[in-house]
Amino acid sequence: MSGQNQSWVSEFILIGFSSDPTTNSILFIVFLLIYLSSVLGNGLIIMLVCLDTQLHTPMYFFLSTLSLLDMSFVTTTMPQMLVHLLAHSQTISFASCCLQMFVFGALGITECTFFVVMAYDRYVAICYPLRYTVILNWGLCMRLAAGSWICGFFSSLLHTFFTMSLPYCGPNRVNHYLCEGPSVRSLACMDTHIIEMVDLVLSVFLVVTPISLIVASYIRIAMAILKIKSTEGRCKAFSTCASHLTVVTFFYAPASYIYMRPNSSYSPEQDKQISLFYSAFTPLLNPVVYSLRNKDIKRAFFKVMGYDRCASGPGW
Repeated sequence: MSGQNQSWVSEFILIGFSSDPTTNSILFIVFLLIYLSSVLGNGLIIMLVCLDTQLHTPMYFFLSTLSLLDMSFVTTTMPQMLVHLLAHSQTISFASCCLQMFVFGALGITECTFFVVMAYDRYVAICYPLRYTVILNWGLCMRLAAGSWICGFFSSLLHTFFTMSLPYCGPNRVNHYLCEGPSVRSLACMDTHIIEMVDLVLSVFLVVTPISLIVASYIRIAMAILKIKSTEGRCKAFSTCASHLTVVTFFYAPASYIYMRPNSSYSPEQDKQISLFYSAFTPLLNPVVYSLRNKDIKRAFFKVMGYDRCASGPGW
């Protein structure tokens, strides 16, 4: 391939984690279990929310949307990684790499902004409990969810365009298990300083802004909870936020490290391990955190399974 505006590389090789067949076989089993558990767990939450009319509330609408994001997010990377763990060839075409980077980024950024929506939901539920369903009406819920998706896909389009428009003339070996922006950009045949700065500004806006809004929401939530006189009431209110804060921490901490530092700090081996937290473990963690201690989800599950057993109680 040649041309002033075209890359010389027509495909990339994703190195993955190891070249040892035995190690790859073990990793295949581990990641297959993680993938199946993530899909089944998140799929179960979506099914229960759809089937049980008592879960047709803003809180569970947001939870099912998060589950849909997680299912899509993990499916963007895991199936290809599983194939590459067993296959002799780990190649991916330039177009496929571009598509994976775009979809992976779009879903990741959407989840970043959607955590803000879920924090706002907790803020309204705790600070304005009597007006909860009035403030968070279905029209607003739909607009908040749609806005998160639009923000994610538009931002990822910019990120992917700036990264994949760089000239790639070789080498084409990406020291990663997926086409992620920083790992691919490190192979560019030109000075990427300007692109890095643009990407950094975009990352700061898409990471720091949501974190700031989430922190602001929980400061207001904490102030409201401290005004509750009973210890039991305070503990119950805090427990409704614990799940959200746990997942937010596991998602934002590694993502901030990967995207909010210059290419000069790029460490392929370390980055591969860190990116597993938000690309594989967080989608697995979400259904566990949000369902094991949730009486409404348990009640809906037993109801769908046909057991005459109910548990009630609000909150995540």
